[in-house]
Amino acid sequence: MGLFVLRCQKFQLNSEELAVHTSHTYMAKEGGFEMRRNAMGRRTFVFLLLFSVVLGVQGCSGTQAFQGGERGIAPSAIHLNESKALPATAKIRRSKTPIRGIYVSSSAARSPKMEKLIELVDRTELNAMVIDVNGGINLIELPPSSPRSSNSRSAKHFRQMVKRLKSKDIYLIARIVTFKNPSLARAMPAWTLKTKDGTVWRDRGGEAWIDPYRQEAWGYPISLAQEALRIGFDEVQFDYVRFPENRAKVDREVTFHNPKGWSRSEAIGRFLHKAAGKVHESGGVISADVFGLIGTTRGDMGIGQRWSTIAAEVDVISPMVYPSHYSPGIWGINAPDLMAGSIVSHAMKDAVKQNNELRRNGRHIAEVRPWLQSFTASWVHPHQTYGSAQIREQVRAASKEGVNGYLLWNASCRYPNLGS
Repeated sequence: MGLFVLRCQKFQLNSEELAVHTSHTYMAKEGGFEMRRNAMGRRTFVFLLLFSVVLGVQGCSGTQAFQGGERGIAPSAIHLNESKALPATAKIRRSKTPIRGIYVSSSAARSPKMEKLIELVDRTELNAMVIDVNGGINLIELPPSSPRSSNSRSAKHFRQMVKRLKSKDIYLIARIVTFKNPSLARAMPAWTLKTKDGTVWRDRGGEAWIDPYRQEAWGYPISLAQEALRIGFDEVQFDYVRFPENRAKVDREVTFHNPKGWSRSEAIGRFLHKAAGKVHESGGVISADVFGLIGTTRGDMGIGQRWSTIAAEVDVISPMVYPSHYSPGIWGINAPDLMAGSIVSHAMKDAVKQNNELRRNGRHIAEVRPWLQSFTASWVHPHQTYGSAQIREQVRAASKEGVNGYLLWNASCRYPNLGS
């Protein structure tokens, strides 16, 4: 079947995509600095090693300090501590066929647009939908009420829609916005990040965040995941499963509730470990979204997302490798948005490399299923219009690295037809 655009119109700048782009751009700059720092560390290490051989020195203590670990701690030490603290994760669950899906907002799922999206999946290689379950709809009651099923009209309609999609054999993934959840923050301000004077802290977009260190706040997203699986979803995807970006600024402004003294990555790992147990008990698959550079860097980039920790706790890990969100110069590419295939190829090489290292160490690893760009980043210069050709370029690049599943992101839920 030939390629054609499902709905031709100029891309309208979406606030969520711009916000994500801003966050990713900041993290890309930080990640680029860390990559250069690590490269410098490796060169320094080689020099010291050669120097020690010449002198007949038998050891080189402290070489891990060159690896750029969190708060000056060697990454290997952090991994060792976390692996001791957490019980072994259950065997990773994998789908029998590659999952190829599109993002569907809760508003799109309740609108006439849904018919076109279903038709798109029916006649293309797509076989899945990632649907918001806590954006504009509450499947369960918000705290402080008990997490029982909601009887609202929108929730009832949503459950009927899920039944229809399952009757069409569409693989359903429930997207749960975890720690940047405005509805939960309004309902339970006691669970939010606080400023030094005790008021609710807000990011540059004016949004409050749930404090990931607060274990009492973990119950709501986990209960929501269980409800999504109960009504027919196959998989639960935790998004915004992280701390706010710009760690230095956040640390200056925020007082965390962290009585156990966990690192950021340890808190995220422990949440996902607990969530994985409950999701598996309910018969579902668990996945997590991470920034694209998490697959490249060995640190947590200040947001608590460390590849080696998350990939060992979930069934599927989805790095958001949108080319437009990388800084110029990454991997020697001056205009990332214009080089979609190259960006995805480098990102997948790095992610697969990290997974292979974990496998050699005898650890369970998550399947890599990236988020690919299906929107035009008109605010980036230079940029290109993203249609079928650009999506295919990204899909081919991932496939060459052995990654055959993918998810397409467009906040407005407008996608080109990829053919059958």
